[in-house]
Amino acid sequence: MTHASPDTTPGKTHSLIDSKLAMGWMHTARFFTTAAQLNQLPKVDVPEIAFVGRSNAGKSTAINTLTQQKQLAFASKKPGRTQHINLFSLGKQGVTDAVLADLPGYGYAAVSRTDKERWQRVMLNYLMSRESLSAVVLLCDPRLGLTELDEALLDAIRPRVEQGLKFLIVLTKADKLTRAEQSKILSITKLNAGGGEVRLFSALKKQGVDDVAQLLWHWCHPEGLSTPADVTQATQSSAQPEQNSSDPS
Repeated sequence: MTHASPDTTPGKTHSLIDSKLAMGWMHTARFFTTAAQLNQLPKVDVPEIAFVGRSNAGKSTAINTLTQQKQLAFASKKPGRTQHINLFSLGKQGVTDAVLADLPGYGYAAVSRTDKERWQRVMLNYLMSRESLSAVVLLCDPRLGLTELDEALLDAIRPRVEQGLKFLIVLTKADKLTRAEQSKILSITKLNAGGGEVRLFSALKKQGVDDVAQLLWHWCHPEGLSTPADVTQATQSSAQPEQNSSDPS
């Protein structure tokens, strides 16, 4: 049985893959490498998804919630001080079919201007030149909305988006908003997303977790599951996810 390519229309739920399978795939995430400079990153030949966002936007929490691992992404006690790009590989044991890139949080006032400017250059160079980059996930606190720095980042990746780069805005900490507030910020962000996907997300209430996992799976597997054997193998993989992970800190 051949699955059609997923419908990636903004706002639609991607249901061609079972959410348990997508979450099982996310759970296979394990630490790959860390780098302080762009030229220290290894080349990869699989889709790479970058997680970016302001410090305190909930980026590490979102990654840990999606992968169901408490300490995969390191959350510094001093926001903005974690200044490395951390890569995590995804895929069943012995196979890597995607990579997650956790980029340093930006915009935190306590970091020196020199450090801010250096990391802005590193991030910009990464977003503009990383060949394996297939998608960008921007984490945003909905109580603040898209800030100047967030909009500058979206402007920076726009040329690559026009060439096919996918991007998703994840509105974290959605549990802190009423339903009316959630609906309002979701509508506003969709208008400002420029064709990107937008999802409400709550690590506490597990809101949007399955949907984001399904979307990321489809982005990394555009052909879907092509045969019944693939479905069986993927189901078994999600039932027994790899446990080998380590803390990059």
